[in-house]
Amino acid sequence: MLKKNVPVKATDSLIGQGGALEGKILCDTNLRIEGSFSGEIDCRGTVTVGEQGTVHSSIKATEVIIAGKVFGDVTADRRLTMTESGQLHGNIVAAALSISAGSVLNGSVAMAKQPAPEPAGGLLDSGKTDKKGKSSHAQGTLEAG
Repeated sequence: MLKKNVPVKATDSLIGQGGALEGKILCDTNLRIEGSFSGEIDCRGTVTVGEQGTVHSSIKATEVIIAGKVFGDVTADRRLTMTESGQLHGNIVAAALSISAGSVLNGSVAMAKQPAPEPAGGLLDSGKTDKKGKSSHAQGTLEAG
């Protein structure tokens, strides 16, 4: 019996070791590259370039992890992480950047501004009242990017 209206779950995409792909990748899921890719990557998830991966491409993603070799510009909406085996020969635009000792970076870095979770300061008046008409206050917190 065939099931109808079964939601399709998104799966991560993989370019495996020994595989080579050329073109443009647009994806809403995570992408892992262990082989070779040339072209352009635009991903709403995390792009991971594994230790055996080589990418000749611009990469735009929510998060990027580089453990292999990337030749091209990288834009990470949240974070770019370079492991000790990672190499990047290109420019970076990222909200947060983590570079491990031993990694190679040849290019410029521009830090994108992250929106503050809440305004800086002490007590914030949320303007809310409970059922008895009493106003409630929220304690502000700050986070580092």
